[in-house]
Amino acid sequence: MLFGILFCVCLITANVLETKQLSFGPVNLTAGIIVFPVSYIINDVVCEVWGYARTRMLIWMGFAMNFFFVIMGAIADWIPGAPYWHGDEGFHVIFGLAPRIALASFIAFIAGSFINAYVMSKMKISAKDKSAYRTNFSARAILSTIFGELTDSVIFFPLALGGVIPWEEMPSLMISQVTLKTLYEIVVLPVTIRVVEYTKKCDQEDVYDEDINYNIFNILKI
Repeated sequence: MLFGILFCVCLITANVLETKQLSFGPVNLTAGIIVFPVSYIINDVVCEVWGYARTRMLIWMGFAMNFFFVIMGAIADWIPGAPYWHGDEGFHVIFGLAPRIALASFIAFIAGSFINAYVMSKMKISAKDKSAYRTNFSARAILSTIFGELTDSVIFFPLALGGVIPWEEMPSLMISQVTLKTLYEIVVLPVTIRVVEYTKKCDQEDVYDEDINYNIFNILKI
C-alpha cells in the first residue's frame, strides 16, 4: 500500500514539475527528472518482492490516478476564473496540458513501465545463483530501467514533440534522458537494495514469476 501511494504521488508530482524547463550546459531537461525516475525504482522494488502481477496492478493504478489528476486539472483550467483572480496564465501553464502531450505521456508511461517490469521479472527467473543476489538484482534494476526508459523516450518525444523540435535533435534528446535517468537509478541503487531486502524480510515475500501470464490487461490477476 505504501509503495502504491508513493508511486502515484511520484507520477502526479512529475506531471506538475514537467512544466519547468531546465538547462545544464548543452543538455535540456524538464524538472520532472527530479522525481520521475523514482517511479521506476518503485516498479523495480514491487516487481522484485511481489512479482509481475502486483506490479501490473500498480502500473494501472498509477495510470488511473494520473489520468484523474490530469482530467481534473484540465476541467479546472477550462472553468473561467473569478474576476479578481489574476493567476490564469500560470495556472494554465501547469494544468493546461495539451492533449497531444497528455496522450503521448500516457502511452509512453504504460509501455515503458510494463517493459521495465517484464525485464525485471524475466531476469529474476533466469537468475539461478541465489548467493549472488545483490549482483543479480543490480543488473536487473539497471537493465530494466534502460529498456523501460528507452521505450518511454522513443514513444514520448516523437509523439509529443515531433514537428515542434527538429527531428535531428530527437536522438540526442532521447539518449540524454535515458542516460541521466539510468545514472539516477545507479546512484540510488545501494538504497534500493536495502529497501528490497528490508521489505522481503518484513513481508516474508520473494515471488518468482513462473507460469505467469504477462498479458498487461489481466489487471485483477494478482
